[in-house]
Amino acid sequence: MNIADLQENWDLIVIGGGITGAGILLEASRMGLKVLLVEQNDFASGTSSRSSKLVHGGLRYLKEGRLYLTYLSVRERERLIKEAQGLVEPLNFMTPVYSNRRPGRLSLEAGLRIYDLMSHRRDHKFYGQNEFSMRVPCVKQENLQGGFRFRDAQVDDARLVLRVINEALLSGGFALNYADAVEISRNARGDVAGVVIKESETGETKQILTRAVINATGSWAEKIHPSPDKSLHLRPLRGSHLVFPEWAFPFPEAVTFFHPFDRRPIFIIPWEGAVIYGTTDVDHEKDLSLEPVISKAEISYLMDGINAFFPSLEISLRDALSSYAGVRPVLSRKQLAPSKESREHVVWIDKGLVTITGGKLTTFRKLAADALKAAMPFLPSVKPAGHEPVFRQSPGVFTDDRLSPLLLRRLTGRYGEGAKEILKNPGTDDLSYIPGTNTVWAELRYAAKNETVRHLEDLLLRRVRIGLITPEGGKEHIGRIKTLCSPVLPWDEAKWDAEINKYLEKWRRAHSVTCYPS
Repeated sequence: MNIADLQENWDLIVIGGGITGAGILLEASRMGLKVLLVEQNDFASGTSSRSSKLVHGGLRYLKEGRLYLTYLSVRERERLIKEAQGLVEPLNFMTPVYSNRRPGRLSLEAGLRIYDLMSHRRDHKFYGQNEFSMRVPCVKQENLQGGFRFRDAQVDDARLVLRVINEALLSGGFALNYADAVEISRNARGDVAGVVIKESETGETKQILTRAVINATGSWAEKIHPSPDKSLHLRPLRGSHLVFPEWAFPFPEAVTFFHPFDRRPIFIIPWEGAVIYGTTDVDHEKDLSLEPVISKAEISYLMDGINAFFPSLEISLRDALSSYAGVRPVLSRKQLAPSKESREHVVWIDKGLVTITGGKLTTFRKLAADALKAAMPFLPSVKPAGHEPVFRQSPGVFTDDRLSPLLLRRLTGRYGEGAKEILKNPGTDDLSYIPGTNTVWAELRYAAKNETVRHLEDLLLRRVRIGLITPEGGKEHIGRIKTLCSPVLPWDEAKWDAEINKYLEKWRRAHSVTCYPS
């Protein structure tokens, strides 16, 4: 669908194609509403593809006294592990305990017990120094008492957004990427009456009518609707990560430790055949329209953490595959350090314009429910959203002798019914893994054909993630990718050349670790 094909009347327009907007689209479409989501760039191109890839309760929120946020996050984590198998998967973490560093064993034990109570299962265990060191080789030994193992979960964040949007389409919703909501029109009473949509690349515009608009644009939210609380505003905070090859960290489970400088939790997470290391938490003072990138100071901060806790690994920046940075939409009264700010969300209502911002990836369904509840007075009378599983459209149980159970689980979790198409008549070696990743070649062709790919970066940085987890953004594979996807993408030779050059230049600017700014 393009702008010219849009119908003129809608019950609801959702602005923002990250996880919050996707969740709203899904729930609204299940309620029977005629709903359209528009995103000015690509789906999940903002914060929702740049997270730490965790679906977690957030142990640090317990320390800050935010029990309800932790409880809600743990509850949603457990639901997603159950309902989104193959996409949201349990992940064990190891965390060391030192006699001369906080937090100590007793405080961590107390927090983990509360964590377990919230999930109704015992999921933590303490290991003495010797056994912990066997499980986490190369960890600093001086003053080490041992450490805990506990459980959270991980996700491919961009694929979660795409799977939620695709589920919404199956329920009757509509979604457009590269479509910008440039104006919200109102009637004589000041009520929302419509939206002007502009095609981001051609400049084509169209006025459509709607009863209500939900602004789910994250850090951009106040550009559409300023905060009604003059003392509470969005504080964009940047979280940056480094990506290393799997061999760089010789331990099988995720590790978290508290940075020696500020005691913030830092994560080392095996993910998609590589390892993610982060995150930072700093004020993002750059223009939000520009691509966020890691800074020299953030790189130094992260490398100092590795050197403090894993000095014998001798990891250097030269070992890193890539970097990425995202901007969190955090509400603030500018009284706290970045890492102390609340991750809770807010809802503002203005005569048919509902703004929702803040919050966490893990609790996206709660954000969607709260936004729709606020919008209900402006919408047709419909039955409120229920408690359906996040993915009702089950791909069914099927087997394929060509695949391991693990790969079959992965494909069905990420693509739903689309997994059957991926496995239909694959070419020679299309079901083999792209070197150094957990991605098979056939995923590229499926995404290029079915998931509104407009640019090569959409495909390599979000539909699949090989742009982050292979050397130089997957440059060595570009030829095979072109051969695989040319039959399903409407690009001629000139377009392919332009897309390849544009993608590689963007990767060098935004994801390379050798040309970072100061």
